[in-house]
Amino acid sequence: MSSIKLFKKEINNTIGAFVEQVYEWELSHPEADLKSSEKLVDKAIALFDDLIQKIHEEKRKKEKTTFGPLRQSLQKSLEALEKELDKLA
Repeated sequence: MSSIKLFKKEINNTIGAFVEQVYEWELSHPEADLKSSEKLVDKAIALFDDLIQKIHEEKRKKEKTTFGPLRQSLQKSLEALEKELDKLA
C-alpha cells in the first residue's frame, strides 16, 4: 500500500515524463505546427490537476482501494495522450 505522498510523486513523474516526450518531439520536428503539441501538454497538465483534486476529495479509509481506480485512470489517459502524440508524427 502506497502513501498519498508517493502516489502524488508517481503522478508527477509519469506526467512529467510525457511532457518531456512532447518537448523532445517539438525539438525533433521544428517545421511542424506546435499548436497541436501544446494542446497535448495542456491536456497532460489538466490530467495532473484532475487527479490531484480527486486525491484530495476522496475520503480515504483504504488507500489501496482508492488509488487503484485513480492509477488506472492515469494509465488510460496517458495511453490516449501518447496515441495522439504518435499521430502528430
